[in-house]
Amino acid sequence: MAEIIQRDGAWAFDGSTVRITPGLHRSVPLFRQTYGEVAVPLEAVSGIVFEPERKRGRLRLRLREGADPLLQATGGRLPDPADPYRLTVDTDRAGIAEYVAEEVRRALLLDRIPKDPTKAYLLPGPPVPVSVRSSDGTVSFDGTQVRIDWADTSDRVKRATGPRIIHVGDLVQVEWLPNSGYEDGFLRFVTRETVFAKLPPEKDPFALDLWGNARRDLLTALVATAVTARLPHPSARAALGPGDPSHGPPPARTMPPRADQHDVLLRRLRELGQLHRDGVLTDEEFARTKAVVLRQF
Repeated sequence: MAEIIQRDGAWAFDGSTVRITPGLHRSVPLFRQTYGEVAVPLEAVSGIVFEPERKRGRLRLRLREGADPLLQATGGRLPDPADPYRLTVDTDRAGIAEYVAEEVRRALLLDRIPKDPTKAYLLPGPPVPVSVRSSDGTVSFDGTQVRIDWADTSDRVKRATGPRIIHVGDLVQVEWLPNSGYEDGFLRFVTRETVFAKLPPEKDPFALDLWGNARRDLLTALVATAVTARLPHPSARAALGPGDPSHGPPPARTMPPRADQHDVLLRRLRELGQLHRDGVLTDEEFARTKAVVLRQF
């Protein structure tokens, strides 16, 4: 067993799995503490390196492309302190870090682990159900559908459309950009019907606009990862190609709305009309938002 324990967390390698446990120190980001322990199978690893520095070094684990839904969902945009595959190492523990790295490299060589992209996710992502309250609303995922409940501070366009429920089967991909504290971020759920929509996140009823507490908004990456893990793997989407029928819109739903749904529909359409007349919505925004409401019912 090769193991290193630091303030930010602990890494342990038993020959087949790199087990990464976040530290309990208050300096450890909320995202790392919430994401919890990560068990990385050796076949998901492409390399490991220890980067010594004057005061502290850094241990980095590199994963094969397509192996981890977290990396797929966040696209390398996680802040360094929140990245589970980086560990800050004190100078007096540099030798131990080098030993851990060498043990992993030796196992990769002996097991002849390839470095090419994987055909499926080798890590499961966070467990479901998962729910996160962000600056724009609360987003929840139970494994089959996403639900967004807008906050009182959300744009009136979003609140007028009501809670958003999106089934996994309707999703094409998830787009995520963190709230840096200096620039807003977003979490957008792209469906086959909205893939060409260009609404800004603050008005897009399929997107959370992340503009508040950057520390808490970062937790939306949990939902982005959980959903991504249940979508077709990137290798499968690439194999289909843009001309494949599965890239087309889903069949229209023919089930008629219930009476109570009909009342809600009429109320929301009246609200949208009033927003349009008041100049809050442009003609284009009104048309798109109205279409979203009608599709929902």
